[in-house]
Amino acid sequence: MKRTPTGRLFGTDSGTDLVLDRTFRAPIEDVWASVTESERTARWFGPWEGDAGPGRTVKLRLAFEEQQPWCDLRIDACSPPRQLAVSMKDEAGNWRLELDLSEQDGVTTLRLTHHLDSDEGVGEVGPGWEYYLDMLVAAREGSSQPDFTEYYPEMKPYFEAQR
Repeated sequence: MKRTPTGRLFGTDSGTDLVLDRTFRAPIEDVWASVTESERTARWFGPWEGDAGPGRTVKLRLAFEEQQPWCDLRIDACSPPRQLAVSMKDEAGNWRLELDLSEQDGVTTLRLTHHLDSDEGVGEVGPGWEYYLDMLVAAREGSSQPDFTEYYPEMKPYFEAQR
């Protein structure tokens, strides 16, 4: 299946923001549960454990990555059911992410913003987020999971062209 990339890059004072949106014909509270409840995040990203809350750190298992590593994920801000900001650090660098949700007429829009220190590597990062957000769509719809090879390296030129 041919996938169409949707992410956009925006320059900021501190780097670059990679922004991707998905819409769901569902109440905002239900979409919020899909991105915050461990048993539901396990279906498309990975489960987490710990005492969640702003300023706290939970353990997140990256269930769809090679070797399914666990990592520390700090919750920087949380305003249910509209906004979640998290950060983590690994060998690839700093990851600062925001999820913003809004609902209108029974349709919820989820906006993922990945705050990048630079646009270096966006050819790998962009397809990854397209994949994970489509995994979220598949998990919510009960449809088959997409194959990462439909995203990378196919989408790499799209994201690099935005640099």
